[in-house]
Amino acid sequence: MLAIFNKGLVNPPQELNSPASMRSSVKPKHPQQILNDFASSNPTSAFSMSFGNNAVIAYIPQENPYSSHQRLFCGLDDIYCIFLGRLNNLCSLNRQYGLSKGTNEAMLVIEAYRTLRDRGPYPAHQVLRDLDGTFGFVVYDTKAGHVFAALDANEGINLFWGIAGDGSVVVCDNLGVIKGGCSKSFAPFPSGCMFHSEQGLMSFEHPMSKMKAMPRVDSEGAMGGANFMVDARSRISSMPRVGSEANWALGGSQA
Repeated sequence: MLAIFNKGLVNPPQELNSPASMRSSVKPKHPQQILNDFASSNPTSAFSMSFGNNAVIAYIPQENPYSSHQRLFCGLDDIYCIFLGRLNNLCSLNRQYGLSKGTNEAMLVIEAYRTLRDRGPYPAHQVLRDLDGTFGFVVYDTKAGHVFAALDANEGINLFWGIAGDGSVVVCDNLGVIKGGCSKSFAPFPSGCMFHSEQGLMSFEHPMSKMKAMPRVDSEGAMGGANFMVDARSRISSMPRVGSEANWALGGSQA
């Protein structure tokens, strides 16, 4: 999967952008070049959607439909989701959200996001912790102009993010594509964490702990985009939540 968002739409942690990218022999590429690299791995099956100058989303369907690592894409009411993995409790979650039996994981994530966005009763970290399985996903709400991404804590899915040549944010599960497209300015997306374009990066496994950036040195001895992890010694005084206190669609204040 591949998602690229204009730098005016998404502001990632500044530590993700490494100055070594500009000194490297491999320069960061622009979004269209990164999209071409991604599609070239399977030109007959690759699918992409562009949203003006704001974003592009692409994915390649899996060859084995029974694989434990599904690749799903869907859109509903101007919200688009790419989902990787599988949920063990999909049936019970569909009942919880009042969805039909045929609803897949990507459709469920969109419904969960809409519940959060429209003043749902649960904080975001609790909604994600209710997802039992191996998963990584990116949601793009075109109407609100928001991006929501998350990766489970099981480390069964590899997801990476980085900075393209024009400052756009790139999220991809293909390490070769993101290394070639972002030069030194990339890092693994931290497991057990979520990123929202309004609230930033936070851990849903340890919601009361702050995130910290750890310098990352690659095999060539150059500084790359930082690794992000939970700082168990640093606590936050209040939880960002979605409910009567805050609304992601409006960028409301935190509780």
